[in-house]
Amino acid sequence: MDENKHTIDFRIVTPEGVTYESEIRQVTVPTQDGEITVLANHTPLVSLLQPGELLIKKADEQGESQVHLAISDGVLEVRPHSEVVVLADTAERAEHIDLDRAEAARERALNMLADKKFESDIEYTKVRALLDRNLVRIKVARRRRRL
Repeated sequence: MDENKHTIDFRIVTPEGVTYESEIRQVTVPTQDGEITVLANHTPLVSLLQPGELLIKKADEQGESQVHLAISDGVLEVRPHSEVVVLADTAERAEHIDLDRAEAARERALNMLADKKFESDIEYTKVRALLDRNLVRIKVARRRRRL
C-alpha cells in the first residue's frame, strides 16, 4: 500500500454510468450514520448513503477547488489504496440543478402526499423519495448560488 499517497482515486457511478471521476484530496459524504469525510489512506469501509450534499475538495496548480453534488440513496465504498466509489441512484452537480424544476417537483410530491390516496406502501415510498430528492436538490442549488 502506498502510505505516502495524498490523493484519492474517486468515482461516482449512477445507473446512467460514471458521472464523475477524478483524483481528489478529500470527499465528505452523507451516510445513514452521519457525514463521513474520507482522506487518502482511509480505512476501508462500506456505508449506505442518505440523500444529501456530497462535497469534493480538489487541489491542483490553480489552488483548491470544491465540487458540490446532490446525491440520493446508494452505497459508499472506501477501498484499499485510496480508492473511493460512490454508487448512487442519482448524482447532480449543484451548478446543473434547475431550481425552478426542483421546486415544481417538490410541490407535486407535497400535493401527492397531501392527497393520502396511495394504493400501496411502495407507491408512498416512491413519492416520499421524490420529495426527499428534490428537497436535497433545492438545498444544494441554493447553497451553491450563495457561494
